[in-house]
Amino acid sequence: MLSARTSVSATLWFIVIGALLIFMAVSRSALQRAPLTTSIIYLVVGFLLDPGGLRRSELDPLRSAGLLERITEIAVLVSLFTAGLKLRVPWRERRWRMPIRLATLSMMWTVGAVALVGVFGLGLPLGAAVLLGAVLAPTDPVLASDVQVESPRDRDRLRFALTGEAGINDGTAFPFVMLGLGLLGLHDLGTWGIRWLLIDVLWAVTIGVGVGWAMGTMTARLVLYLRQTHREAVGLDDLLALGLIALAYGGALALKGYGFLAVFAAGLALRRVEERATARAGHGANDPPAIDVVHSAATGKKDEIATDSATAPAYMAQAALGVTEQLERIGEAAVVLLIGGMLSFRYLTPDALWFVPLLFLVIRPLAVALGAPMRGAPRIQRGLTMWFGIRGVGSIYYLMYAIEHGVPEPIAQRLTALTLTTVACSIIVHGISVAPLMRRYVRARGSRTSSDR
Repeated sequence: MLSARTSVSATLWFIVIGALLIFMAVSRSALQRAPLTTSIIYLVVGFLLDPGGLRRSELDPLRSAGLLERITEIAVLVSLFTAGLKLRVPWRERRWRMPIRLATLSMMWTVGAVALVGVFGLGLPLGAAVLLGAVLAPTDPVLASDVQVESPRDRDRLRFALTGEAGINDGTAFPFVMLGLGLLGLHDLGTWGIRWLLIDVLWAVTIGVGVGWAMGTMTARLVLYLRQTHREAVGLDDLLALGLIALAYGGALALKGYGFLAVFAAGLALRRVEERATARAGHGANDPPAIDVVHSAATGKKDEIATDSATAPAYMAQAALGVTEQLERIGEAAVVLLIGGMLSFRYLTPDALWFVPLLFLVIRPLAVALGAPMRGAPRIQRGLTMWFGIRGVGSIYYLMYAIEHGVPEPIAQRLTALTLTTVACSIIVHGISVAPLMRRYVRARGSRTSSDR
């Protein structure tokens, strides 16, 4: 039986979380006008809900690394698939250059800069410093919803770049995590790092993207064939989305590829099949009427819309997107509450007081300027890209992954302190600034559009 202390703690969590979720649902419009995000509220509530008393949390990140790895893994997977579904832009368009450069070149600059600071400023071993850079380099697809594309028809360059970056670099950070573990003696890098380059970089990245794209394409085509030709496979779109996520992730891992890249690619592939099928049905690629039909569909006509040749592709993609967006919000609430519950003042080390501002105000802007210089872009667009390098759930996942692979406890404690503090600060400072900055960006974009007429 549960002890009285545990029973009271669990009861309190149920009551507070239930009240919190209802409050968030009924106050959503008001919160959108305030300089707050839902993540800030979840973080504060999680911090105040101290189940262990006096900040002795029952959920210790070092001793619960396996559980936290699984929870954050699921949250990131759902968010990556959602991000892929939102990006309705063909690969041949130049618009993809910016997110790819941000997720590769800028991310590598970030890993390198953090590693240098880790060795010479924090006194970490080289392997631990590289690992810290890999943990903190990827931007977050879960907490960055306020700066991501708002719908598949959103063509804004800033939002597209940040969404694509967050989707791609949660996979491209993995080779550097493995490099850090290898330098700590916890992973085989091979002679002169040849195995790492061939297996952890080239093979794993290629397999991840390839498996995800193949799974997404084949699943989407099968579903459309069954619906349009035989009027079958209608309904249970939630199972379709979750099944594709699991299939792409598991298939990539089975072949030693990166599952995060596979899930993102699966979402992109499903959306690509929809885009082409919608175009063949005679609708425009950039603003398909079929999506409006799906959004305004009456409940009684869903089967008809899901099987009609003109609307079936958009219905399939939009239904999957609707499911994963709901799951993404639930995952955000769960994970950020846990992050708040793990925070304590013992993690606020003197190192974090200067390291976090250095990461946000120096390393991120320099990494963007060097890796993706954005020549010709408006100044506000460049500035916001440099600022919104949001760190979050992905960083917690990589940290827990590393701890589970045997990082020595003293190093794990320092990495945990720096990572949790960085994520918490990112949730707060980026969350407070996102609403006023994005409103200013929208005004500037509107003024620029008017002046171009």
